[in-house]
Amino acid sequence: MVGRITIDELRAEIRNLGQNPTEEELKEMIREVDADGNGTIEFWEFQNLMSKIMKEETEEKLKEAFRVFDKNQDGYISANELSHVHWMLNLGEEKLTDEEVLQMIREADLNGDGQVDYNEFVKMMTQDESQILLKRGLF
Repeated sequence: MVGRITIDELRAEIRNLGQNPTEEELKEMIREVDADGNGTIEFWEFQNLMSKIMKEETEEKLKEAFRVFDKNQDGYISANELSHVHWMLNLGEEKLTDEEVLQMIREADLNGDGQVDYNEFVKMMTQDESQILLKRGLF
């Protein structure tokens, strides 16, 4: 039926996202998002489900990225850690100046403690380009 998604179509879409849910997990997903309780997923319910899945996936990737930067695992990214990871990602070819590193920390450091915690990191990584340009005074 037009505007509705079958369990097989749902399975295919979720597999496209790199996940392989069991039949029971699929049924549970349907129960969670079937807002009108009719046992099927309408397009708008599907959008809500995909948004939730993508958000969870994004959160996991952000946690992973934060762990890469937070070399000593103290819950903060320092200027030294940021500089080191940048150097490693560029394979030593390009080194940021101390001022560039400090500027990056200042832009992300919302509470002014000189380092970046996980919440500040998430906010920095999820802001759109227009917010970044505004913050830098380019508009």
